[in-house]
Amino acid sequence: MGKKVGLTLDDVIASAAAIADRDGLEAMSLRAVADDLGIKTPSLYNHVNGLAGLRREIALYGARHLTQVVAAARGDGDPADKVRRSAQAYRRFALDHQGLYQAMFPAPRPGEDDELYEAMGDPVSDLAAILIDAGVEDRETVHVIRALRAVVHGFIDLEMKDGFGMPEAVDVSFEKAVDVVIQGVLVEAK
Repeated sequence: MGKKVGLTLDDVIASAAAIADRDGLEAMSLRAVADDLGIKTPSLYNHVNGLAGLRREIALYGARHLTQVVAAARGDGDPADKVRRSAQAYRRFALDHQGLYQAMFPAPRPGEDDELYEAMGDPVSDLAAILIDAGVEDRETVHVIRALRAVVHGFIDLEMKDGFGMPEAVDVSFEKAVDVVIQGVLVEAK
């Protein structure tokens, strides 16, 4: 294997993301990415700072992709519908891109990695604006977003681990879970 001419960081990220989504985040290694790209593993160090750097890059890529997916799904309409569509898009992203989704945890804290922190905060900022438009007080938005995210993430986690064995439609259960949070929030905001 020789040096692949024209290889970019985007190529490396795309390969790593595909491996993580297909085989799981733990299977995404420098060697797996190098093999996929047809290069020697040390060549990756021209693009990323080891495995930790590669994981950071795919977390950043995942956060940006998630922001785009949620923003595209949100659309127009009343705030409750926007929140529903955002939650559905978040779930679809997590299920379709399980490796990228897993790479975004744990979330960075302020000052740890400002670029990643900001990218992971973008979908939160969009949701906060929707909630404020719905009448949620600015000081309450973080708590409401955490509650909604806990419900959505918990549901996704159970779904990924085959935690729903009963024959009823899981999609309907998800809609009901999100609606419970929305109704509680919007009733309280009025």
